[in-house]
Amino acid sequence: MNWPEKVIFCEVGPRDGLQNEKTLLSVEQKAALIEGAADAGVPIIEVGSFVHPKAVPQMADTDEVAKKIRRLPGVEYRCLVANKKGVERALASGITKVKLTLSASESHARANMKKSIAELLEGFKECTAFAHENGAAVSGAISTAFGCPFEGKIPVAKLVEITEKFMELGITELSMSDTTGMANPRQVYDTASFMREKFPAVRWFLHFHNTRGMALANMVAGLNAGIIRYDASLAGLGGCPFAPGASGNVASEDMLHMLREMGIETGIDLDRMIALARQLQQWVGHCTDSSVLRAGKNSDLISRTEAKKQ
Repeated sequence: MNWPEKVIFCEVGPRDGLQNEKTLLSVEQKAALIEGAADAGVPIIEVGSFVHPKAVPQMADTDEVAKKIRRLPGVEYRCLVANKKGVERALASGITKVKLTLSASESHARANMKKSIAELLEGFKECTAFAHENGAAVSGAISTAFGCPFEGKIPVAKLVEITEKFMELGITELSMSDTTGMANPRQVYDTASFMREKFPAVRWFLHFHNTRGMALANMVAGLNAGIIRYDASLAGLGGCPFAPGASGNVASEDMLHMLREMGIETGIDLDRMIALARQLQQWVGHCTDSSVLRAGKNSDLISRTEAKKQ
C-alpha cells in the first residue's frame, strides 16, 4: 500500500452538514463553527450555499454568515451555487470561490435541481463566465458518483463524460461525491485510479457519506489510489435533502483521528476539532454519527489505562 505524507482536508459541515438539519443554527453559531475550524488549522471550509431559501431554508442566511466571519489568511472559504444569481450573491458577500454540483444521475439531477443534466450544464456556462470575469475561482462536484438511489450503480463512462464537460468550462478541481453512501472500497479504488490516470490535470477530491459504515474504508481505498483531498463534516452531520437514504457525511474528527493514527499529516488540531464537534452536537440537539465523540481518541484510552495503573 502507498500512503501519502499529507492529506488536504475540507470541512463541509457549515454547508453539507447543516442543510439536512431540522434545527436552524443562528448566524452567530454558524460563524463560530467556521471560525473555529479555521482556528484549528482547516485549510478549506465550505461556508454555505447560495440557493433558493424555499429549497434549502437552512442556507437562507449564507449571505449574512459570509459577511460576518473573521477570515484567516491562507484559508480557502468556498460556497456552493446553483446558478448565476448564486454566484452574484457569493461575490457580493466576499466569497471568491464557488462550487457547481452536477449529478452523474439524470434522475437525481431532476430531483435535486429540477433540471436535466444538459440544462444544468448550459446554465453553468453563464456561472463560470461571470465568476471568471469577476476574478472568482470555480470548482465542481459530481454527486451520486458511485451510486444513485434511483438508478443504481453509475457507469464510469458517465463520470468521464461529466468530467469532460466540466473541463470544457475551465473547471479542473472536481469532487467525486458518494451522496448516498453506496460506494465500496474496491469500487472507489478502481474508479479513483482510473479517473486520476485519465484526467491528470484535475485536482480530485473525494466526498464520502457514512450511510452504511464504509466511509473510512472508502477513504483508505482512495488514499491508495493516490487521492489526497477529502471532505468531511464535523460530528458526522449532513445528507442530501433530495436523495432518499442520504444520511450524514463521515465525521471530520473520525477522519482526522484515523489519519493521525496512520501517521499522515493534516496540519489540523484534532483536539480543537473534537471540541467543536461536541459543541455542534449540542447546538443541533441530538446524538450524531461520530465514533470519536462516543469513544474518544486512542490516546485518551491509553491515558486512562495508565492512570488506573498508578
